[in-house]
Amino acid sequence: MSPTEITARDYATGKLTRIGWSDGVIDQIEECDASSTDTAPGPWIAPPLVDVQINGFAGVDFQRDGVDVDGLLKATRGLRATGCTKFLLTLITDEWSRMLDRFKNYRDLRDQNPELKDAIFGWHVEGPFLNDKPGFKGAHEASVMRDPTPEDMIELREALPDDAILLTLAPERDGAMAAIEKAVSLGIRVSVGHADPSTETLRRAVTAGATAFTHLGNGCPQELDRHDNIFWRVFDTPGLISGLICDKIHLSPAAFRTIHRALPPEAIYYTTDAVAPAGAPPGRYSVGRFEVEVGEDQVVRQPGQTNFAGSALTPIEGIRRSAEMLDRPWQKVWDFFSAQPARLMGRDFSLKVGSPADFCVINADPANLIESIGVYQGGTDSQSQDTH
Repeated sequence: MSPTEITARDYATGKLTRIGWSDGVIDQIEECDASSTDTAPGPWIAPPLVDVQINGFAGVDFQRDGVDVDGLLKATRGLRATGCTKFLLTLITDEWSRMLDRFKNYRDLRDQNPELKDAIFGWHVEGPFLNDKPGFKGAHEASVMRDPTPEDMIELREALPDDAILLTLAPERDGAMAAIEKAVSLGIRVSVGHADPSTETLRRAVTAGATAFTHLGNGCPQELDRHDNIFWRVFDTPGLISGLICDKIHLSPAAFRTIHRALPPEAIYYTTDAVAPAGAPPGRYSVGRFEVEVGEDQVVRQPGQTNFAGSALTPIEGIRRSAEMLDRPWQKVWDFFSAQPARLMGRDFSLKVGSPADFCVINADPANLIESIGVYQGGTDSQSQDTH
């Protein structure tokens, strides 16, 4: 018989807490002993990790045609094993009609399977409305980039009705402000990224409804004007929550720490920006139209190129590395990879009565370093669920 409750230390308070559930829904949360402190023994419990930028995982490349339900399940279960039970399936720049067709196909596949429908809570559209200049375009294909229109936003919403959508675009492109306004009116969240807007243009984008910045510090040239660059403009523009790839590769530890000092905590969320090699062995993999190679160092690049092409980071490893870079307990960085990306999308996956019994159980060593993680989905141990 499956358990219907668990007792562990709450990641936020350190208190020993009992969580009970029935029919996959939390129906009880109580502290076991008011005198219990964060020195109490036992595992920890935390809400699930949430990643709003997953391009592929466990060897599965979402950018290619032919991915079926089994492929989506492989990627989803691989993510869940690393603590992430909710994610946005992300497609990068391609012909707009082809991107829409892929999204429609993925939506149909997701809706066929309750496990996928629970995990893939929406979609991230990263392109083709990006800055096509070297550096800013990153690993995206510049030849198919173009200006956005309000009609494009209508097509996107019609392709993915009622779903959470995050759209990354460059607000300096012609027509971007009208497109942002239309997108927001249709319930689409807009993020600035792969972009080089002036301070004035960036602020106009926020006024039009943009609320986020995609992987700050990436999708830009290695060499920037020291007096006026995208970092300073974002730091100087209220109203944006900035995504950070927390792998110690896309951002150096010093840059990572500096961003945390420059921005308030509520203006930061974490992502892996994972591509197919994430959660898979080193080797060569596809990312859409091009091939990438990944070594033991987990750096993802196109062969012979120096720019990064996504990451091979897993979510729980992102927690470990973030805690190390900031010299903080892992409990103090968890919300950046859980509550914050959920809030960006207008969702709440926190542990409370009435919510699904989705949570992580973390075992830490005496130095408070994460040793292992277990994941429950609807009150069921995911390892048991994955064997069926």
